[in-house]
Amino acid sequence: MTTRQRLFVMMALQFFIWGAWLPLIFGYLPSLGFSPGQQSLILNAFPVASIVGMFFSNQWADRSSSPERVLALSHLVAGLAILGCGFTRSFLPFFLLMLVHCLLYVPTISITNSIAFANMKNPDKEFGIVRMGGTFGWILAAWPFTFIFVNWDAVSAVQTTGFVNWIGTALANPLVGDAAKAATRWTFIVAGLASLALAAYSLTLPKSAAAAKPKSASGGADSQAWVVAFKLLKQPFILVLWLVTLVDAFVHNCYFNWTGVFLGTARESGGVGIASNWIAPIMSIGQVTEILTMFILGATLKRLGWKVTMIVGILGHAGRFAVYALFPESAAMIIGIQILHGICYAFFFATVYIFVDAYCPKDIRASAQGLFNLQILGIGALLANSICPWLIQSVYTTGGVTDFRGLFMVPMVIASLGALGLAFWFRPPMDRPAEVA
Repeated sequence: MTTRQRLFVMMALQFFIWGAWLPLIFGYLPSLGFSPGQQSLILNAFPVASIVGMFFSNQWADRSSSPERVLALSHLVAGLAILGCGFTRSFLPFFLLMLVHCLLYVPTISITNSIAFANMKNPDKEFGIVRMGGTFGWILAAWPFTFIFVNWDAVSAVQTTGFVNWIGTALANPLVGDAAKAATRWTFIVAGLASLALAAYSLTLPKSAAAAKPKSASGGADSQAWVVAFKLLKQPFILVLWLVTLVDAFVHNCYFNWTGVFLGTARESGGVGIASNWIAPIMSIGQVTEILTMFILGATLKRLGWKVTMIVGILGHAGRFAVYALFPESAAMIIGIQILHGICYAFFFATVYIFVDAYCPKDIRASAQGLFNLQILGIGALLANSICPWLIQSVYTTGGVTDFRGLFMVPMVIASLGALGLAFWFRPPMDRPAEVA
């Protein structure tokens, strides 16, 4: 395989792991009998790990002579931990296993980005294609569950002839209720196996330029890559982007907190009423369009520039939540609007990663990426995972019926404000990277 193809496979495995368990965990945890507080602790393991990783794992990757080995070791331990989540129904072991997984998995998102950028000659054009591997991975993680969540006993009881009729019968008999929730344990098992596969694959990756990267010669505090990364916030344009990234990350995580519940809730209770085996595939529609968006990302950046591209990405969130809020009774529109996810992710988050690589010092590449992942995967997710359960359960649900219309107006307005902030205050320099004082 070519270097680009090898990096593509790396990204596919990286995001397959996350895509396997994240979409369905929000409905699975209550089925285990965990209290709302316990659920929040488990959900917040991921953002807390992002914050911790900013100061430790990314530093290790930046100062390590072999980030590929860091990636392999991280996925070995993380894979065993998430695998264990599929075999326990008790809070404490589940929480501890999830915490270990997240502490080691989350920093690998920055590490895979830095490995990819280190092996690219033209990141503006190449990163979109390589990162598209992550999109494929997320899609591949979603669709098998269409069949895992099938009531096979019911299918066996029906006499069918021919493969097409058999498929139709299978898809028409999803698991429901407690059986569907119990089957969700397989999401963690599949994620764990994929993580172990990536641990082995990491050892075959092309060597990055890490060994040749200059280490900080200043010693002291500046030898800590994360210290240098935080100094980048002295640049107003980076500070503005960092703050807007927090806004967009919060809105992005509102989507994951609420969409699966919204799709699966019965119509009489305010939801869309989608069968359990179709929730993950429907939520993966956005990843299909993300593939197309990644193809045109380089050309879009060249034509529209950093600011406009990212504003379009943020407004994609506003548009999607507007449809959720204004047309909650239309399943067709709710399903169709998932295509905006590709624009939301590629035009903002992927563009942010490319921007960071272009404007930040190369010897702190992983920590500079981690600085923004601190918002994307850390603080933004932490806020959403803490606020979203309270909003949906205590503010917008009465008598078992959720006012999804009012609920989705909240992220719609917040996303619009984020776009305005970027439009008025984000002014990157035209011809030079950020300098660290």
